[in-house]
Amino acid sequence: MSKTLVGVVATFLAAITTAGVVVYTGAFDVAADTPHAAVTFRLIAFARERSIARRIKDITPPGDLGDVTRVRRGAGNYAAMCSGCHLEPGVETSELRAGLYPQPPNLAKSATGRSHEAGDAARKFWIVKHGIKASGMPAWSKGGMEDAAIWDLVAFVQRLPKMSASEYRELVESSEGHSHAGSQRSPVRSSAAKGILDPHESGHRNGDRHAR
Repeated sequence: MSKTLVGVVATFLAAITTAGVVVYTGAFDVAADTPHAAVTFRLIAFARERSIARRIKDITPPGDLGDVTRVRRGAGNYAAMCSGCHLEPGVETSELRAGLYPQPPNLAKSATGRSHEAGDAARKFWIVKHGIKASGMPAWSKGGMEDAAIWDLVAFVQRLPKMSASEYRELVESSEGHSHAGSQRSPVRSSAAKGILDPHESGHRNGDRHAR
């Protein structure tokens, strides 16, 4: 065995041993208010995107994602299931979102500039359906959300960055509320009407109460 190969193997074994010691002793901090090292965060993000890209190759978005009825159905589910973490137009944070790490993307603002591309729609569909490990993003299909309802949600999220706060509320109020195969249908008029899903107001109220 060459000296180079021996060195590589020894380095690998040393790295594994060090990682094992760190894990066993509890030195690795799993607290959500302690960020990853920058290199760790970048590695996780790279692995996530490569994993998703591999799995969405065979996903073909339906041709009617721009249909207003589909978008309206998605609005009700977004308000009930997503707005507390991913926000809504005119809202910059929420009590729940502020405590999550990594912090969920603000879907009321376009992050990629390509929200209407087929690949981006497929990516959103896969994430909603399957979730992301150790991120707080649930696999909504496990709760009974069928593919059609997930595509409705994708259709809405694609439109969301261009909506004003009033347009968002009107669309939610005109929707069927929280409605899909895994839910008991319940009307969702608006996040403000529901109280707990108004991230801005909820954060202030809960913050005041916690401070007492």
